[in-house]
Amino acid sequence: MRSLFLFFLLLGCSHQVRIVAPTVVQPRVAHESVAKSEMVTAQGAGTTRAALSIFQRGGNIIDAFVAASFAISVERPHSTGIGGGGFLLYYHRAENKVYAFDFREIAPLAATATMYLTKKGDPQPLLSQEGALAVANPGLVRGLFEIHRRFGSLPWKETVAPAIKLAREGFPLYEELHEALEDRREVFILDPGARSTFYTSEGRTPNLGTTIVQENLARTLELIADKGADGFYRGPVADAIIKTIRSKRGLLSYRDLRTYSMVERTPVKGSYKGLQIHSMPPPSSGGIHVIQILKMLEKHPLRSLGPQSTEAVHLTANAMQRAFLDRASYLGDPDFHPVPTKELLDERYLSRLSGSIKTRKAMKADQLKAIPLAYESSDTTHFTIADRAGNLVASTQTINGWFGSAVMAEGTGIILNNEMDDFAQKVGVQNLYGAVGGQNNLIQPRKRPLSSMSPTIITKDNGPFMALGSPSGTRIITCVAQTILNTVEFEMPLYEAVAATRIHQQWMPDVLKVEAPFLTPAVEAELREKGHQVVHEKLGCSIQAIRKTPDGWHGVSDPRGEGLALGLN
Repeated sequence: MRSLFLFFLLLGCSHQVRIVAPTVVQPRVAHESVAKSEMVTAQGAGTTRAALSIFQRGGNIIDAFVAASFAISVERPHSTGIGGGGFLLYYHRAENKVYAFDFREIAPLAATATMYLTKKGDPQPLLSQEGALAVANPGLVRGLFEIHRRFGSLPWKETVAPAIKLAREGFPLYEELHEALEDRREVFILDPGARSTFYTSEGRTPNLGTTIVQENLARTLELIADKGADGFYRGPVADAIIKTIRSKRGLLSYRDLRTYSMVERTPVKGSYKGLQIHSMPPPSSGGIHVIQILKMLEKHPLRSLGPQSTEAVHLTANAMQRAFLDRASYLGDPDFHPVPTKELLDERYLSRLSGSIKTRKAMKADQLKAIPLAYESSDTTHFTIADRAGNLVASTQTINGWFGSAVMAEGTGIILNNEMDDFAQKVGVQNLYGAVGGQNNLIQPRKRPLSSMSPTIITKDNGPFMALGSPSGTRIITCVAQTILNTVEFEMPLYEAVAATRIHQQWMPDVLKVEAPFLTPAVEAELREKGHQVVHEKLGCSIQAIRKTPDGWHGVSDPRGEGLALGLN
């Protein structure tokens, strides 16, 4: 922190500004790395090492991406897995092009807009959060297989091998997984496969440090290694998934599994302080709103105000609030509803929003109305990878809530997602993360639910500058935007940019969340005087960031978690 202190001393910030970092779970050395060739930052040490091992075997960045995806499915079973889906942003340096791939889960063919409502039309939140009815059609394996077939260099089998080894040999139970097992125990323990894999014979959560072995998952991964995507979407694994879903009265069918397809999309793009921001387009709302927040703040003198001054926090919270109002008003699956992406990122529209955020007092949620646009037609994981050629990968993947639906496909070790909760049960109803559902996000067969995942790649002068992303539902958007602000606007070193205290405002619920160790009491008092309802709350973000340096790469894995940043020279 000494370098950060000196930075702000030289900057001449006011006495109200205090930059504080969270208590580090592991030593800083585990969360920060500098290297010349390849760099990986991920939420698990096993995942980071799996990706690096692929580079050491002569694989390319997409081979490493696939290996990391399978490994993190093993290492963070409460957050992601092959029973879920995700997004990939891939910067191809030689082409100077950013690719966006959507392997998000989709609603089953038998899904209906009213499937979670009572006869009176009242929502039933638990139906979309727990049990087989909450399961959407998984896309992760199909996405990985198709992307590898197009860009990979090593044999497919070799990219799956590190995950098989990790599942079979196991890893020590760490704090966050222990917390998730405790939190979902009453529901998760009812599943025989989950109970035998993750709990003691007496049904207790094992002690920290206990080796977690997933033999059934290892065998499933071996089938996928041998047969590719067909090892998941056809044959014995598919049989087990459908048998389990049917026994628990879910909707997923063989036809769903066999007809799943990944979608390549055009990244959203915006400029900020001379940089080009590339991020995930709809059905993710993340990219649009990261850019909106940055653009709303670009013309305001944040740097001279200081990053945690009352006025800077007030402006930032106001920008977040307006972005989330647009999210509820306009965003959904573009394959089903026209999404005004161009209009939402239009310079004139964003300039209008930028002017609206400079208010004396906080605007209440019900005082804000979406500006009409003329146009036609929660828990997650993230990792970031860079290679010696200047290629970048940012991928966010999920099964949604902790342990998803809490349903494990019998005999496979696959924990199935509860991604149906990312749809709107009814217009105006909030989901697991408090996000308000709009008309465009109502359930339809084969539709992709709205997401907040925000894998983001930043380029400068037609070259790589930075790549980052995070888990944590709607908080992803604001955590990614703030990390970019810290790096670019406030010129913080990357570790401090990731570690600094974060805030979150998502329009509804109308509160300003501040993460420990909080702002100064004076700043928080002044924010309350401005009308902000300040609450202290853990946001759950875990930024994984890599930035280009003159000699290579600087990687940081958020010190709030158990991740690892590691590179090769």
